[in-house]
Amino acid sequence: MEFELRILGSSSATPSANRHHTAQVLTIGNQYHLIDCGEGTQMQLMLYKIKHQRICNIYISHLHGDHYFGLAGLLSTMHLQGRQTPLHLFGPPGLSEILSLQLKYSGTNLVYPLIFHELDTTCSKKIFEDKQLTVHTIPMEHRIPCCGFLFKEKLKPRPLLKEKLPPHLTPPQLVRLKWAEDIKDEQGNVQVYYKDVTGEPKRSRSYAYCADSRYKPDIIPIVQHVDLLYHEATFLDDMRERASYTFHSTALQAAKLASQAKVNKLVLGHFSVRYKDLTPLLEEAKQVFPDADLAVEGSVFSIEE
Repeated sequence: MEFELRILGSSSATPSANRHHTAQVLTIGNQYHLIDCGEGTQMQLMLYKIKHQRICNIYISHLHGDHYFGLAGLLSTMHLQGRQTPLHLFGPPGLSEILSLQLKYSGTNLVYPLIFHELDTTCSKKIFEDKQLTVHTIPMEHRIPCCGFLFKEKLKPRPLLKEKLPPHLTPPQLVRLKWAEDIKDEQGNVQVYYKDVTGEPKRSRSYAYCADSRYKPDIIPIVQHVDLLYHEATFLDDMRERASYTFHSTALQAAKLASQAKVNKLVLGHFSVRYKDLTPLLEEAKQVFPDADLAVEGSVFSIEE
């Protein structure tokens, strides 16, 4: 099953000629999860041939415009193109009020259900769950309420080894074996050990999106050992004081957190427009965490099972 992150935008505060505001699409199986929705997100979705009607959930980290000014337009386009399936929107307090006013004064009555989930950005909570996935918030430290998001696949079923299966097992018994449950008789005696007739399950994958924030090492237990970590890196470390004052992080601080959390890969983003060339930010991070990369527009990061 596909587990892939596509970067749509990575600029902070204001866009530049070749960098858009923050937006990402995480593809898990046949579902799209849109993470933040800065100005121009619709255009980026079209550029990379991502069908917005397949977006099931939208997650907004906070209410600075570079993270959600593209949302009202995207919702309106979905309406005009006749979307019917429900859309789940996760965001901080105030977002529902903002969208309600925009829809009210434009005379827009959406033709699809928009289900809003207000987030508590002060702690980590599970906000979404389906058969394959859980999503938790990650509390960040920014100038206004802000959170990141942790996406984790659930434990996967064990493959049945057909050549080792005894005959006459029922479908419910086969299901129990796939979920690591031994088959017992009425007296509680084990008839079939699941380890004898199943292989190891494919590994569960994870992605952590750490939005705008000061360096916040207390989130390390939440993001520890994730396959892919996105962390803002607005400044180089020679501007550490400026970063702290504006509630942002440096590339070096992002790398330190990735190293301390023992993640597999780090992706840097949310770059200040002062940096025309992003190479110095990447080089700074690699000094501490070698497996780092840049969240430039169009980049794709795939995680194998």
